Amino acid sequence: MKILDIFAGCGGFSLGFQMENFKPCLAIEIDQWASETYSYNHPKIPVLTKDIRKINPKKLNLKNIDGIIGGPPCQGFSLSGNRDTKDPRNSLFVDFVRFVKVLKPKFFVMENVKGLMSMTTKKNILVKEIIQDEFKKIGYNLTLQVLSSADYGVPQIRERVFFIGIRKDFLFDNIKLTPNIVYSKKKYLKLWDAISDLPQIGSGEGQEEQKYSNKPKNKYQSLMRKNSKKIYNHVSMKHTDRLIERFKQIKYGQSVKDVGKKYSQRKRGAANKLSGKVYSQNNMRPFPNLPSPTVAASFQSNFIHPYLDRNFTAREAARIQSFPDTYIFKGKRTTMSWEKYLSQYQQIGNAVPPLMAKALAKAIKNYFK
Repeated sequence: MKILDIFAGCGGFSLGFQMENFKPCLAIEIDQWASETYSYNHPKIPVLTKDIRKINPKKLNLKNIDGIIGGPPCQGFSLSGNRDTKDPRNSLFVDFVRFVKVLKPKFFVMENVKGLMSMTTKKNILVKEIIQDEFKKIGYNLTLQVLSSADYGVPQIRERVFFIGIRKDFLFDNIKLTPNIVYSKKKYLKLWDAISDLPQIGSGEGQEEQKYSNKPKNKYQSLMRKNSKKIYNHVSMKHTDRLIERFKQIKYGQSVKDVGKKYSQRKRGAANKLSGKVYSQNNMRPFPNLPSPTVAASFQSNFIHPYLDRNFTAREAARIQSFPDTYIFKGKRTTMSWEKYLSQYQQIGNAVPPLMAKALAKAIKNYFK
């Protein structure tokens, strides 16, 4: 089945669908570095690096598209007047609807954060209800599913909402569209299951390309290493001595808020003054024997390694997201807030975990058999 991936990011959604023999025919992504990552790992799929609001789907010459997948940002983009930025009709969501309306695929899958389920507009209307109504107007039945990545073999607790739409000329059965759970809670993969075979490098160590130093220790690691002869993107951030000393004080389940004043955050440019803002999710040391917490776009500052006094590398995060080791990330490892493009860390944190996408793809494939 042919699919179009919009808001494609670095390609996690497409990769999962490819695992179930779907064929992405085009990806659309505005960010330059994310597009480069997508193109490098999907060399046969054209990538349109452009603002989707400026694209007319009628001019893309896409015929017989079976599905559209993607995860539009949930923020409203209008900054003027009295428009409600929490109303999805003022956001990039309308472009997802626009593409579905024009191309009329058999199905679509739209991913977003779980918080969307309870989000309301200024008029106290549930955002999810507006989204459902807009798709129903253009001829689709919908099911909303909140899925956890750990249920599908991803070593991470990551809950996301998926809007799955089926064109109204097809039989609609929301039960059949629910992916089968692969792992029970007792058998969830753990953080250490994902990364224990990777080289144990310190602050500022590692290489963009290096050889494996250990054999895989479990089935998940063997799966991640399939067809890979080298490790990529496994470079640790260079930390100051002061930051390393702070990391040493943080125990499992603790974060920067749990350290004493001596090791607490300082104001930027004023090392002798404590920061007025300390976020509980910063520099948290996760338990190695539990699934990882959610890997978000800011995870390079959110978490530190369970055993080493440094942040995660991009490759470790990619493992936690279920990207195979053959998947190479382009662009800078990290960026400053004023820089334009998405870093490797941000690309990974924004992605749909491929194994989670695969489970959805399998359910949809079976639905249309």
